[in-house]
Amino acid sequence: MVILNRIKLVLVEHNKTGKWLAENLGKSTCTISKWCQNSIQPDLKTLSRIADLLDIDIAELIVSNSKKK
Repeated sequence: MVILNRIKLVLVEHNKTGKWLAENLGKSTCTISKWCQNSIQPDLKTLSRIADLLDIDIAELIVSNSKKK
Protein backbone atom coordinates (compact mmCIF):
# COMPACT_ATOMS: atom_id res chain seq x y z
CA MET A 1 0.00 0.00 0.00
CA VAL A 2 1.27 3.45 -0.90
CA ILE A 3 1.00 6.05 1.83
CA LEU A 4 -0.16 9.28 0.23
CA ASN A 5 -1.58 11.27 3.12
CA ARG A 6 -0.62 12.03 6.71
CA ILE A 7 -4.14 12.60 8.06
CA LYS A 8 -3.82 10.06 10.87
CA LEU A 9 -0.48 11.49 12.06
CA VAL A 10 -1.65 15.09 11.85
CA LEU A 11 -4.80 14.30 13.85
CA VAL A 12 -2.65 12.74 16.59
CA GLU A 13 -0.26 15.71 16.54
CA HIS A 14 -3.25 18.05 17.09
CA ASN A 15 -4.96 15.85 19.70
CA LYS A 16 -7.98 15.32 17.45
CA THR A 17 -9.86 12.15 16.62
CA GLY A 18 -11.31 10.70 13.46
CA LYS A 19 -14.74 11.18 15.03
CA TRP A 20 -14.02 14.90 15.49
CA LEU A 21 -12.95 15.18 11.86
CA ALA A 22 -16.00 13.26 10.64
CA GLU A 23 -18.36 15.53 12.58
CA ASN A 24 -16.68 18.71 11.30
CA LEU A 25 -16.65 17.55 7.68
CA GLY A 26 -20.08 15.91 7.66
CA LYS A 27 -18.52 12.58 6.68
CA SER A 28 -18.89 9.13 8.19
CA THR A 29 -16.30 7.82 10.63
CA CYS A 30 -15.86 4.92 8.21
CA THR A 31 -14.73 7.30 5.46
CA ILE A 32 -12.29 9.05 7.81
CA SER A 33 -10.92 5.68 8.88
CA LYS A 34 -10.28 4.72 5.25
CA TRP A 35 -8.46 8.02 4.70
CA CYS A 36 -6.34 7.43 7.82
CA GLN A 37 -5.48 3.93 6.59
CA ASN A 38 -4.69 5.29 3.12
CA SER A 39 -7.05 2.77 1.53
CA ILE A 40 -8.90 5.66 -0.16
CA GLN A 41 -7.92 9.32 -0.57
CA PRO A 42 -9.90 12.51 -0.06
CA ASP A 43 -10.09 14.97 -2.93
CA LEU A 44 -8.05 18.18 -2.87
CA LYS A 45 -11.03 20.29 -1.82
CA THR A 46 -11.55 18.06 1.21
CA LEU A 47 -7.83 18.11 2.05
CA SER A 48 -8.06 21.90 1.98
CA ARG A 49 -11.02 21.81 4.37
CA ILE A 50 -9.11 19.49 6.72
CA ALA A 51 -6.12 21.85 6.67
CA ASP A 52 -8.40 24.79 7.46
CA LEU A 53 -10.00 22.93 10.38
CA LEU A 54 -6.60 22.09 11.82
CA ASP A 55 -5.15 25.53 10.98
CA ILE A 56 -2.23 24.03 9.04
CA ASP A 57 -0.81 24.22 5.55
CA ILE A 58 -2.29 21.61 3.20
CA ALA A 59 1.25 20.40 2.47
CA GLU A 60 1.39 18.95 6.00
CA LEU A 61 -1.34 16.48 5.01
CA ILE A 62 0.45 15.11 1.97
CA VAL A 63 3.41 12.74 1.90
CA SER A 64 6.18 14.18 -0.21
CA ASN A 65 7.49 11.89 -2.92
CA SER A 66 10.61 13.93 -3.53
CA LYS A 67 13.81 12.10 -2.76
CA LYS A 68 16.35 13.67 -0.47
CA LYS A 69 19.85 13.88 -1.84
